[in-house]
Amino acid sequence: MQIVRTISDLACLHESALVPTMGALHEGHRSLVRAAVASGRPAVVSIFVNPAQFAPGEDLDAYPRTLERDLDLCRDDGAAAVFAPEVDTVYPGDASVQTPPLPAVAASPGLEDACRPHFFQGVCRVVARLFDLVRPAEAFFGEKDWQQLRVVTEMVAAHQDRWPSLTITAHPTVREPDGLAMSSRNVYLSPSSRDRALALHRALSRASEGEPAMRRTLDAAGLTTDYAVIRDAETLLAPTADRPQRALVAASLDGTRLIDNAAVP
Repeated sequence: MQIVRTISDLACLHESALVPTMGALHEGHRSLVRAAVASGRPAVVSIFVNPAQFAPGEDLDAYPRTLERDLDLCRDDGAAAVFAPEVDTVYPGDASVQTPPLPAVAASPGLEDACRPHFFQGVCRVVARLFDLVRPAEAFFGEKDWQQLRVVTEMVAAHQDRWPSLTITAHPTVREPDGLAMSSRNVYLSPSSRDRALALHRALSRASEGEPAMRRTLDAAGLTTDYAVIRDAETLLAPTADRPQRALVAASLDGTRLIDNAAVP
């Protein structure tokens, strides 16, 4: 497995299958890596803790960094290369990075865009930069960050002149046996907090009863809820009966913020 840190060494990896990550890999990430390997293209995993998507006071400095372990996992899962750049490689000082305008799904739904107004600007900036540098044929994203998945999908669709042959492939959320969605932030949870965090999954299971039932489930566990909503699965705006719907929740406990989502039957 090749470990790449410079732009010049990426030339031989164009038309690859890219898995963008911030490291601290868990089984959810690994499922994406294995799917990329199975695509038949060289699988490239990027590991870069993106400062552009953290606001002041968020957990940038505390975000788990486990590069050596991550490299071992990528090697075990068959990745052809890991791109682990420095910040000034991704964001050179000459301001040459072109960030596309945010698609509507990044600014209109009132979900992550309202709770973390800086977030999708940072996501689009780093993902666009990775696409420009790696020039993959396919990129794999997990469904756990559903709004992020929709944002990236819409960004690529709106800029086919920039990434004419790029396909975005979604992969289902990977969960612990008890239903907790895998997340790098789960390491912050104490045993008691982890039990309470299961309320996110329980809230989603009650989506057929409506949004009030979802919120009551989160409240009963003592979580601080940012949103517990049912939306159009594509636009993330108000749902209609004739289109697929998605239930989405975001809540915090003991200083850790978690998100989750599921299709509404």
